[in-house]
Amino acid sequence: MGEDDVQLDDKAKRMRDLLSSFYSADPSSASMAVNNTSSRFATLDTINTPAFDANQYMNLLIQKSNLEGLLQKHVEMAAEIKNLDTDLQMLVYENYNKFISATDTIKRMNNNIVGMEANMEQLLEKIMSVQSRSDGVNTSLFEKREHIEKLHRTRNLLRKVQFIYDLPTRLGKCIKSEAYADAVKFYTGAMPIFKAYGDSSFQDCKRASEEAVAIITKNLQGKVFSDSESIQARAEAVMLLKQLNFPVENLKVKLFEKLEQFLVDLHLESKEITHVSATLDEPDDHGKVTDSSAASHEASIREFAEAIRAYRVIFPDSEQQLLGLAQDLVKRHFEAVHQHINKQLQSADLLAMLRVTWSDVLLMDEVLPEAAISDFSSEAARNAVKEYVDSTFSHLLLDITGTITKVQDRQKEGVEEVYSLQSVLEASKKAVIQGSMNVLLDFRQLLDENLELLLKLRDLTVDWVQEGFQEFFRKLNDRFIFLSGKSNPGSQDLILTDGVQGEKVLPGLVLLLAQLSLFIEQSAIPRITEEIASSFSGGGSRGYEYGPAFIPAVICRTFRAAGEKLLHLYVNLRTQKISVLLRKRLTTPNWVKHKEPREVHMFVDLLLQELEDVRIEVKQILPQELNRKHRRTDSNGSTTSSRSNPLRDDRISRSKTQKARSQLLETHLAKLFKQKVEIFTKIEHTQESVVSTILKFCLKSLQEFVRLQTFNRRGFQQIQLDIEFLRTTLKGASEDEAATDFLLDEVVVAAAERCLDPVPLDQPILDKLIQAKLAKTSEQNPNSP
Repeated sequence: MGEDDVQLDDKAKRMRDLLSSFYSADPSSASMAVNNTSSRFATLDTINTPAFDANQYMNLLIQKSNLEGLLQKHVEMAAEIKNLDTDLQMLVYENYNKFISATDTIKRMNNNIVGMEANMEQLLEKIMSVQSRSDGVNTSLFEKREHIEKLHRTRNLLRKVQFIYDLPTRLGKCIKSEAYADAVKFYTGAMPIFKAYGDSSFQDCKRASEEAVAIITKNLQGKVFSDSESIQARAEAVMLLKQLNFPVENLKVKLFEKLEQFLVDLHLESKEITHVSATLDEPDDHGKVTDSSAASHEASIREFAEAIRAYRVIFPDSEQQLLGLAQDLVKRHFEAVHQHINKQLQSADLLAMLRVTWSDVLLMDEVLPEAAISDFSSEAARNAVKEYVDSTFSHLLLDITGTITKVQDRQKEGVEEVYSLQSVLEASKKAVIQGSMNVLLDFRQLLDENLELLLKLRDLTVDWVQEGFQEFFRKLNDRFIFLSGKSNPGSQDLILTDGVQGEKVLPGLVLLLAQLSLFIEQSAIPRITEEIASSFSGGGSRGYEYGPAFIPAVICRTFRAAGEKLLHLYVNLRTQKISVLLRKRLTTPNWVKHKEPREVHMFVDLLLQELEDVRIEVKQILPQELNRKHRRTDSNGSTTSSRSNPLRDDRISRSKTQKARSQLLETHLAKLFKQKVEIFTKIEHTQESVVSTILKFCLKSLQEFVRLQTFNRRGFQQIQLDIEFLRTTLKGASEDEAATDFLLDEVVVAAAERCLDPVPLDQPILDKLIQAKLAKTSEQNPNSP
């Protein structure tokens, strides 16, 4: 099959070449081109060209083909010759038939043309005869025709004069029948005559007609302003007034002012939509939704739409004004939404307002389809939803801040701070978790709403919610820093809270903020992240180049750092307060002239009271530590200070002066061989860690204050008595008893180093004074442990 197709194609090509060469206009040029080609490249295809060389072709055929090929070529050429003969015969027959048909047509044309010139001459004679007779008739009737035309003009003039005289009567009949179109037609027809002769011949008729036209004009104006008239009737009235040269632009302005006033009244009614939304889904006793305000608003907006439709028909060139009016309607709706968003609007109320707005927008689209009010409202809805999301997070931030600042309020009112811290912490945790869940629930209602106005904003809303939470927690962290009395230079959008700015920051509030930061990191963020992943996944409209909108890891790191910072701040505040007490105690008396100690100094009671306040405060906020560390009973004893042991071992065998000096020497030697005690460790969010850290800071401050003073023997003994009493009362108060004992010993050693005559009290006297102080304390506080 493939070889046969190739042969047929070659045959068809040769046939086309033969026919084209036969009918070619310039065969010489073709033959010349073929000769040039054949001389260069001799092929078997040259048989179909005019410059065919039989000898060259045979030589080439013998060179390229064998005997069998030559025989096959012979058969093919014989068949082609036969086919060519047949084709040539068909061409000759077809052309012959055409020649015969052309000859017959020429003969018929010759037969039809014979006698035509005689007929044309006869026709010309008849036309000339008719023309001469017509000229004779016109000449004979010319005078009579002129007279008839003159009479006809006179008759028309008399009819016009009669029409002018009858015009007031006609206008009166038209007014009675309200045929104002005919009246305007009659009057406009008579206007040229009134302009020409109204001040002379037809003065009375003109005056009467103008009075009637004034009545017609007044009635037409009434029809234009009448809401009971149809739109077509009002449009026709405006057209008639235009024909009467009445200033229609004044009517246009008045009607537009009427529409604007209607819009103002409609806006006043739309302010009730929020009240409508509260009862929109509440059925009555019969199970039907009763909402007269919604029905009234719907009727009003339909009336407004009909007024716009009528105005557009009456004034077709007023599209731009109506477009602005429709956009003003949408703007007023969203202005009302904006006002209620600022008043902490619920999502259900927002959805109700958006439904009413969208229904009004659809109605306006029917009246003004080319205005694209739906696109305009979509952009306004986007801004409204974004504003609602931002406002919701702002109100949540204010609620949480207000709950936290109740600590300050209760202090002003005289409420016990113990109760305040405990209750405010729980309320703050609830405000963070429950408030965030309520916010997510409100936003979820926006996503679940099938309102077309919100469907286009679904992805944007998801992104706004995620971005909102990221920004909310950033601002919440800034607010925590602000409430703690510190300034955050990176934050510029803090809102000052009443009762905090300008007042002394409570240490308990700082501790509460530290624990709340830890709660947000460990509990709130994971729960919110889980809820966002389940209900607010998707989005992506912000673009991948900006990264994800909500990054929980960043928030957790932020609040972890804030919690540690606030906890250190609490420790510093408490330590600074106690340090002031210690400074006053050490700097007030003259230690060189100090009298013999008779009891523990009262500053010890103040110090213990401050530490007790810290313990009670911390107990309300922080949890207990599960594994207590650095207990003195758990240690091998090598971590205890050896400074006080020589003071007790050699008390009898040596003299007091020599004993004190040897003790000081042994103390310095003990530093070389004793195990190092870790005094300042990392502060954990536990009761024991915070209390222990504050205690160690205070003791270290006490040591430094002691080093700044110079003591006589009695002053040194007073310090020794106070420290030994503290050692007794603080036993078990710190998780790191080894470090506490070490610091207490350091205070005594520092006092001994700064003493002119470091002779300590005898142990019996020391024990007696301590027991007396303990007994006195028990009498004053019988309920204390």
